[in-house]
Amino acid sequence: MGTESIEASFLSLFALISFFIFLLASKFSHKIKGGALLDKDFLKPQAFHEIPITRSGGMAAIISLSIFFYIYYLLYSEVLYNYIFVSFSVFIVGFLDDLRINIKPLDRLLFMVILLFIFIYTLPIKVLNIDIPFLIPLMSSHIFSSIFVLFCFLFVINGSNLIDGFNGLLTINLIIINIILTYINISNENLEFSILIISQIIILFSFLLFNFPSAKIFLGDSGAYTMGALVGLNTIITNNLNPEISSFFFCTLLFYIFFEVFFSFLRKILQKKSPIHPDEKHLHMLSFYKISNIYGKKKGNYLNSIIINLFYLILIIPGLYFINDTQLSRYWFFILLLIYLIIYSRLYHLTKN
Repeated sequence: MGTESIEASFLSLFALISFFIFLLASKFSHKIKGGALLDKDFLKPQAFHEIPITRSGGMAAIISLSIFFYIYYLLYSEVLYNYIFVSFSVFIVGFLDDLRINIKPLDRLLFMVILLFIFIYTLPIKVLNIDIPFLIPLMSSHIFSSIFVLFCFLFVINGSNLIDGFNGLLTINLIIINIILTYINISNENLEFSILIISQIIILFSFLLFNFPSAKIFLGDSGAYTMGALVGLNTIITNNLNPEISSFFFCTLLFYIFFEVFFSFLRKILQKKSPIHPDEKHLHMLSFYKISNIYGKKKGNYLNSIIINLFYLILIIPGLYFINDTQLSRYWFFILLLIYLIIYSRLYHLTKN
């Protein structure tokens, strides 16, 4: 049996295992700690469920990942230290919140920063290919490089958690990103790394089966943190493995997750609000208000996810045509930020009126 057949069989088996893990999590996780994982908050803006839904998607994801890491080691005799440490560290931070253990947002952020910095600095995790000239000499400093990567992770992780609230919104977005990263790596014959990304696509699809269009399970903070962190790591490694590709293309690929949290942080400061506390003025909330006025709240929930991700896909596809051109990729990245601001401004005024 050829290597490709073994890998295909392994992925097929893993898909089956992952499906049953999410099935079991959706059925039995309500028993954990007296139902601590159940989401019973029906008054929040993103509440579209009428009965308690378990926030055990992150738990199912980390179990599936653990099984994959072990089988990957059996196949390739390689321990994925960077993926193991990063995924488990952010999972723990998020899972404490899923269990309703009361930790202040600032303390949770500080805890995440410390854990991530330790692993980024010691493993180490670096960005080797960067198209910003003044940063190139600074990246030779291990401290600066580690801090830069830390900020990259924080934006992607918190951006993932920020947009996680509508059925399928985050999950579909991460699936699109991972499919494009897989395409890039397979095209450049980084086959073993492609297997790693495909495993995450399988986990995300397994979760989506129980979350979209109506939810039987939520990712929770632990799931959003974990899958967001892995996409960040996938992007950094793909960038390093393919130096001929402009690093601004990868900025384009992550622009929605990154700019949601960056713009939200800046907007709240200008409005003299706490930047770490949630509000209802994010782009995905404003678009939901418009869609739900037409189709109703329940249908608007999943339609919002479809429409946003369709627009996202349409906007990033042109970047694939000049993926190796730094200048065009840079221009396209800033054009996307401008498009975001125009759409946000339009939606803000429409919902305000």
